[in-house]
Amino acid sequence: MTITAEEAKAIFPDEVVTHAKTRLISVPGLDKPVAFITIDNGLDHTRPSTFGPQSLVSLGAAFDEAYAAGPAAIAVTGKPFIFAVGADLTAVEQATDRSQGVTIGQLGHEVFKKFTDSDIPTFAFVNGAVMGGGLELALSCHYRTLASNAAAIALPEVFLGLFPGWGGTQLLPNLIGANDAVTVIFENALNQNKMLKPADALKLGITDVLFDSADYLEQSLLWLSGVVRGEITVQRLEIDRGEAWDAAVARAKAIVAGKTKGAAPGAEKALALLELARENDLVKGYAAETEGLADLVMSDELRAGLYSFNLVQKRAKRPAGAPDKSLARKVTKVGVVGAGLMASQMALLFIRRLHVPVVLTDIDQARVDKGVGYVHSEIDKLAGKKRISPDEANRLKALVSGSLDKSAFSDADFVIEAVFEDLAVKQQVFAEVEEHVSAEAILATNTSSLSITDMASKLKHPERVVGFHFFNPVAVMPLLEIVRAEQTDDATLATAFSIGKQLKKSSVLVKDAPAFVVNRLLTRFMGEVIKSVDEGTSFEVADKATEPLGLPMSPMILLQLVGSAVALHVSETMHGAFPDRFSVSENMKKFVAAGKGAVWQWDSTGAQTVDPEVQALWEFGSSPLTGDEVKTRALEALAEEIRIMLDEGVVAEAQDIDLCMILGAGWPFWLGGITPYLDRTGISEKVTGKRFLAPGVASVPA
Repeated sequence: MTITAEEAKAIFPDEVVTHAKTRLISVPGLDKPVAFITIDNGLDHTRPSTFGPQSLVSLGAAFDEAYAAGPAAIAVTGKPFIFAVGADLTAVEQATDRSQGVTIGQLGHEVFKKFTDSDIPTFAFVNGAVMGGGLELALSCHYRTLASNAAAIALPEVFLGLFPGWGGTQLLPNLIGANDAVTVIFENALNQNKMLKPADALKLGITDVLFDSADYLEQSLLWLSGVVRGEITVQRLEIDRGEAWDAAVARAKAIVAGKTKGAAPGAEKALALLELARENDLVKGYAAETEGLADLVMSDELRAGLYSFNLVQKRAKRPAGAPDKSLARKVTKVGVVGAGLMASQMALLFIRRLHVPVVLTDIDQARVDKGVGYVHSEIDKLAGKKRISPDEANRLKALVSGSLDKSAFSDADFVIEAVFEDLAVKQQVFAEVEEHVSAEAILATNTSSLSITDMASKLKHPERVVGFHFFNPVAVMPLLEIVRAEQTDDATLATAFSIGKQLKKSSVLVKDAPAFVVNRLLTRFMGEVIKSVDEGTSFEVADKATEPLGLPMSPMILLQLVGSAVALHVSETMHGAFPDRFSVSENMKKFVAAGKGAVWQWDSTGAQTVDPEVQALWEFGSSPLTGDEVKTRALEALAEEIRIMLDEGVVAEAQDIDLCMILGAGWPFWLGGITPYLDRTGISEKVTGKRFLAPGVASVPA
């Protein structure tokens, strides 16, 4: 389906075009030159090269020019630090009918297959980041070299609600085996888009050889010469298309079921395509990929996934409402009040990212020593895994210290408290800290639900208090809720955002309202599920009710992770603030009083049952609900709460709600966080009288 550059431009006129240019170069040992294709969008490494229709046409033309020159080999590489990171997803977003999806699929297959079908040897010199369609281009070549410093290697499509649609589902399992392909396409993608390291790609057989970055292209060309001359033979894996393939498909199905609960159409399409790849018929496989891609392009789930992707990649990098970054103060030392697990995790993060001294305080020496010891042990683990050098480990360990005396904060620019979740305790801590720090030092709180305005109300300088709410585990969860109290000034807020960026967190500005965003919504959501159990719904029915959403964990597993005492405390805080919408379960009080942390128990076979002690202490009502009724009640409660939060100005827009739920609660991309799902199911309009997002935003245009 060859199309012209003009036709490609008509499909997507706003494309940032990745141009492909061919040149002939002499390589030692070869009588003929090598045709060397470079793909480059003309921007620096912060704007990776992608493939839209015009880019694919350019690449196809470059290949034709290379082939016509009759070279010894054809090699393709990228701009510095970047090979290519996949399809230009904006083109997918702008598609208004299924035929455009067919065109995008067919065009990619047609161009990439030139490299596969060529009777002249083709080589991909993967000199940097390579994801999605970029990796599919590399797989389409006969041979691959990889730079040892390539920063990101992945097929992330299933994470986005898509699937590798330009050959990935067919080529990868037939190169490295179905089981390892399942790891890359399904397991890594659904594990928060886990990346491969270059050594992993070599071990799996995705690349044929690894070269150091300093002379990567020279080494790759010499290796190419050896292959073309027959001096180097690349061994390929013999693919088992029988029982091993069956086992791989079964594993993929289990991963998809566990991670998506059948709620992600892209993952389901990928499963069918993996099964088809067993035939190793590229014509048939590519046609199926194209049809599947066209179907998904016109699905609300994919549009929600792309909306989520844009939130994480763009909105998170430019937080709505953040003050001018020039107002931020420099931070040369950090204080942490408390030395428990959360405080110690924060101390470790500050040391690793800011590289400034961090001092921990607590009420006795044993706790201080334990906190400092935790930081040291985690640094030793990093060194043991060779993620940092021994010298770096020693430098980091030297930056952390402990003290019983808060005068140790006298020269700190930023002090964060992580003590017991009690307003009076936190007020006392801040009053004590204020006696020792400068008037400009910022006081931050990691509170998950308490009023920061109240916390700062008795201080001499309440304007320098800010909420800095991490999620657990601190090192892993990407969200940081930055909370502006009533008197927080712009310099304090700007500094908080600056620190958040240095910590590599995605920060969202939140108004000082009870439980902020994530905990408020999860508490409302969980409260409705617990209430249904109180009324007589079985734990089994209530816990499975939300499975169709594909959430990362069920309500009762989330309760176990959060901790029953913490969940009860937050529900009591929210009931105090909004008694008409947030209730406190008497059963939960008994559950916590009995020292229970989990509803479920598992036997040696992995079978899950309700803990009989929990079953015995819980008083069930006589009005059980069905699973659908539980799900509907919980979702309608979310819709109501989100509308109230937006009306209150807790965040700037619904997009910030979704960003918080994606990054702070792990809610799936294909839900779009939550508001696109509430819109497309009609719940938004039923409960609040209107949608949260305009038609066509996170959904197929009407």
